[in-house]
Amino acid sequence: MISGESEPLFEKVALIGIGLIGSSLARVFRARGLVRHIAISTRSQPTLDEARSLQLGDSYDLDLAAVVQSADLVVFCTPVGANDAVAAAIGPHLSPGCTVSDVGTVKQAVIRDIGPHLPSGVHLVPGHPIAGTESSGPAAGFAELFDGRWCILTPPPGCDSAAVAKVEELWRRCGSMVE
Repeated sequence: MISGESEPLFEKVALIGIGLIGSSLARVFRARGLVRHIAISTRSQPTLDEARSLQLGDSYDLDLAAVVQSADLVVFCTPVGANDAVAAAIGPHLSPGCTVSDVGTVKQAVIRDIGPHLPSGVHLVPGHPIAGTESSGPAAGFAELFDGRWCILTPPPGCDSAAVAKVEELWRRCGSMVE
């Protein structure tokens, strides 16, 4: 367990993409007090506007660099094929000590496409929550999506053990069983 169960684990989490998984993360983060600030970015203004109208975050921006500024956790909730371009855009703007994770279904591509864009001192902890529904979009998410579901973490060799432990604890507090 990391510090107190009631303490937020992260100060600022940047969610990149706000479909079913991203919006469910935003909801569970808020409902369970897991983070102090939720920053949201997505590729389209209408989706960003929908996330704002649903009050999923604390700040919203189409500019990826602005969203990840001072984040201590960045979660890629994008299609895996977008990871390389997104990582290239955010890499120079990540703070030392930041952890980057994802919710994609494949892990080698995540490590290949995101890893090279991360500066020294930024930790990559890929993850895959085994959860979902047939619905999509910001309105489809719900805070209980991860309750009793598995989340598989696949940190690459040499990954910072404290970063892995913190991401593991985050998923546990989201209701997941973590492997």
